[in-house]
Amino acid sequence: MYLYLSLILLAFTLSLDSCSVGLTYGLRSVRIPLRSIIIIGMCSAAVMLVSMGIGHMIAKVFSPVIATRIGGLVLIGIGIWVLYQFFRSEKKEEPKQEEKVWKLEIASLGLVIQILRKPTVADFDKSGTISAGEALLLGIALSVDSFGAGIGASLLGYVPAMMAILVAIMSSLFLFIGMKLGTVLSNMKWLQKFTFLPGVLLIIIGIWKM
Repeated sequence: MYLYLSLILLAFTLSLDSCSVGLTYGLRSVRIPLRSIIIIGMCSAAVMLVSMGIGHMIAKVFSPVIATRIGGLVLIGIGIWVLYQFFRSEKKEEPKQEEKVWKLEIASLGLVIQILRKPTVADFDKSGTISAGEALLLGIALSVDSFGAGIGASLLGYVPAMMAILVAIMSSLFLFIGMKLGTVLSNMKWLQKFTFLPGVLLIIIGIWKM
């Protein structure tokens, strides 16, 4: 029971970014169709499976006790990094104009970097709708942050398939909920101030599992 509760909590934590992104799109009246939401969820599941596979290989090198401690430290480290990014972005002023994605020389890598920095640039054609192709890039960008957490989760003994399914379902659900909330609460942008929560929860889970 304890393992399942911590598994759900971790999947919940890793999916909170999707809610934040959905909220941002909702506030800007950008629509994400069901097909695009499913693609984003599948990207999250695929990245989680790969990262947990790597974690499983690392776990073979260490004893279960050491692997668990490493996994806990990884989650704590990622949580601290999330908090650092949050407080650093708070100090920076938003640029007056959005940077154009096309300026980057390495297109595929550059697009993901830009989307990570500012999710709204995923709507390349400014159509107000996230297409399947745009959803693929957005899904990869959203999954990059959870890659390290997937390795840590594997070292802590979580089942990869179950974790991937939960992350896919929760990230898709939270993206949808965030988008709907954004359209309804367009005058409550202060809600985005709570994007530090994933960092706090990751630190708590990391300490809890150690």
